[in-house]
Amino acid sequence: MSNFDFLQAEWPLVHEAAHRAEACAHSDSRAACFYARRSLELAVTWLYTHDKAFKLPYQDNLNALIYEPSFRAGVGDALFTKARLIKDLGNQAVHSTKKVAAADAVSATRELFHFSYWLARTYGRSGRPEPGLSFKTEQLPKPAVPMPVSLSPIIPLLTVHEL
Repeated sequence: MSNFDFLQAEWPLVHEAAHRAEACAHSDSRAACFYARRSLELAVTWLYTHDKAFKLPYQDNLNALIYEPSFRAGVGDALFTKARLIKDLGNQAVHSTKKVAAADAVSATRELFHFSYWLARTYGRSGRPEPGLSFKTEQLPKPAVPMPVSLSPIIPLLTVHEL
């Protein structure tokens, strides 16, 4: 079960990236932020392609798209702020050498859920998510427990004299 199942039917590429962000949220913070940003970029590009109220800016990069006045007017201040946060965390994950905090990965994934939920409720044709659907942190996969490493080898190592 995924927080983003509602995207799969109509926005499979957005869903794929969102699902990857969700899958990495606890195990690979950098990857989670990257995939959240990718999912947002796919969703925003879809908006500009399918809703003529969004006027293409001077450039087609994510920064220019979300700062275009018609985007901000179309999604409102709250979703604009969420989009900006996802973009910034994704950029930091890709371009910075600083450690990406686990809390940032969860935040990016949660804010992506809110943006995606709005997209599906506003533009969905067949499978709109239920009103009041909320992000469930407990659905984020927990990192796998590493297998203990045995100190005794299965096959005896050869000594220098045996070579």
